Amino acid sequence: HRIKDRFPLHVIVWPVRVQGETTGPEVAAAIEGFNEMDGKIKIPQPDILIIARGGGSIEDLWGFNDEIVVRAVASSNIPVISAVGHETDWTLIDLVADMRAPTPTGAAEIAVPVKAELEATVASLDARLRGSLSGTFDRKRSALVAAERGLTTPDNLLAMPRRRLDEAIGRLGRGLELTTRVKRTNYESVAGRLSFNGLKLTLARSNDKLIALGKRSENAFANRTLAIRNRLSQADRMLVSLSYERVLDRGYAIVRDTKEAPVTSASAVSAGDRFLVQLRDGMISGVAAGKAKSSASKKSSKPTAKSEQGNLF
Repeated sequence: HRIKDRFPLHVIVWPVRVQGETTGPEVAAAIEGFNEMDGKIKIPQPDILIIARGGGSIEDLWGFNDEIVVRAVASSNIPVISAVGHETDWTLIDLVADMRAPTPTGAAEIAVPVKAELEATVASLDARLRGSLSGTFDRKRSALVAAERGLTTPDNLLAMPRRRLDEAIGRLGRGLELTTRVKRTNYESVAGRLSFNGLKLTLARSNDKLIALGKRSENAFANRTLAIRNRLSQADRMLVSLSYERVLDRGYAIVRDTKEAPVTSASAVSAGDRFLVQLRDGMISGVAAGKAKSSASKKSSKPTAKSEQGNLF
């Protein structure tokens, strides 16, 4: 009745014996049963447990001193309010419960608030909130109106930029006209200094310079060509004078092997080797009969009459 009067809500009652030898196991089983509710069945797990019974003697309440009940209350995941007996009655579960109520009625008052009081509090807070919002809106509206009075009209706001634009347009037209006159004056001044005779004289001078440069270029090319021709002729004469054919004209000969490679040493020719002798007017061949024996004299380089020499032919 007290819960219904204060805050009507759904109450689940788990009937147990509250007096006798089976009190402890039944109350412990009820506590464990409430904790095992996981919402999968139609009955949801409660938010709070109230263990309650009326008053009686110490013997009547002894089942709430049972160890199994005390351990079940201590290990409960759901908050427990102990409300066993009257205010002067104490049991062991009062020491392990989350809250002790003097009577079952007191447990109901602890478990649920007064709904009417909550509604009154919410209504008071709602009224205060509405009043605060209304006052805030009034202040903001007043500030906005005051700011609006301080703002100038669009015409006044654009008057100064419009005037500056008009002045700029006027200056632009006058500036273009003045610039055109200055450019025309400069053009006329330059055009007056220009004349066809002066241009013709300049072209004539440039033509004379071009002709002179052309003649200088032709002379330089001719001199350069002559110098190169002279150097080539001199080099040709030098090549002719240094040619080995000139040496052959003076009575010398060149000994070559069968491949016409020059033989520069007597040790390169063995007895029976064929060789060629190049003279001024042709080539003759021969066979080596033996190695030549020669000796150099410290006093004279001419061979003696008694020196022996092999016959090359």
